[in-house]
Amino acid sequence: MVKRIAILGSTGSIGRRTIDVARRHPDRFEIVASAAGNHIDLVAEQVRLLRPRLVSVGTEEGAKQLRALLSEPVDIVWGDAGVRAVATFSEAHLVVSAIVGAAGLVPTAAAIEAGKTIALANKETLVAAGSVITELATRHRVEIIPIDSEHSAIHQSLAGHRRLDVKRLIITASGGPFRLKSMDELATVTIDEALHHPNWSMGQKITVDSATLMNKGLEVIEAHWLFGVAPAQIDVVVHPQSIIHSMVEYCDGCVVAQMGVPDMRGPIAYALSYPERVESGMEQLDLLKLKSLTFEPVDHERFPSLKLAYQALKRGGSLPAVLNAANEIAVHAFLNQHLRFVDIPRLVAQVMEEHDAHPLTSIEDVLEVDTWARARGRHLCGEYTS
Repeated sequence: MVKRIAILGSTGSIGRRTIDVARRHPDRFEIVASAAGNHIDLVAEQVRLLRPRLVSVGTEEGAKQLRALLSEPVDIVWGDAGVRAVATFSEAHLVVSAIVGAAGLVPTAAAIEAGKTIALANKETLVAAGSVITELATRHRVEIIPIDSEHSAIHQSLAGHRRLDVKRLIITASGGPFRLKSMDELATVTIDEALHHPNWSMGQKITVDSATLMNKGLEVIEAHWLFGVAPAQIDVVVHPQSIIHSMVEYCDGCVVAQMGVPDMRGPIAYALSYPERVESGMEQLDLLKLKSLTFEPVDHERFPSLKLAYQALKRGGSLPAVLNAANEIAVHAFLNQHLRFVDIPRLVAQVMEEHDAHPLTSIEDVLEVDTWARARGRHLCGEYTS
């Protein structure tokens, strides 16, 4: 049977690589719907290439521009309602959730309610709304398969083993471009430097998160919800080569690791074809060319974002949603030259300190907290620049 796929975020890094993997196997995968923002020319190229039935773009004006570029028969929708239509498209079996940031939360929840299998690349969905999303997935009997390389590695390393035998999860971090920089050097980091990752090719937001190590903090929270493991059983180690993508340690002392070159097509192919495997286009790992695989502890003084994420997870409730929203505001401010690199975790910490954590019982609760944290973060940005 051909697996029909809807992509949320088709013009982003994950979306484009998903298309690359799917097109290698036209007998197995068909992309029937896609949602994107305002890269209309690229959306038009994708429509001509894939011939989906349904496409969503950011605005009504963008939809008009897209229609003018196309001769292909395709339904074009826009805005939040358009993304939701793609997420719940009746012909799709699997939804790839790859919209960056908290914007992916509502359509992912809608896809779960529609009974779609979720291939999750949007870590913020589980960070901000872990309890709500996991309860929703359980109620609708929906499987969530991770696309993040770290969580894909854990998913693969857990296969065939009993969860009760797990001692800890070990998430690896490249350390980003500033692993060896001093505190004084971090104070003068430029945008171009932050966007130059040594191993991975990613979008701007996640690349900055990798530089601050906030991405590891978000992954710790996501791992807690994906795999049902306590915060104390999730560790992070720096692995500069990005060859081992994460590990699982079992009660007998054995450690199972997943390895591969740093290429997101690997975990994407795994998520699309699970429980089978298909060729991904990823370069083969040549063990004979590996000079070394090294590991280092995280320096929490220079990179405090990871500690903030652990604090948010341990306190629970609404605090992870606050962490996520404040971080998105801080990263956006840095990319627009309104904050220094070292001010990103400081702003996040300040917003967290001002928030009284409380339980979340619905998507509406999450959105309310998200709105508050963003507003507070924007206000505090002015204090850093005044």
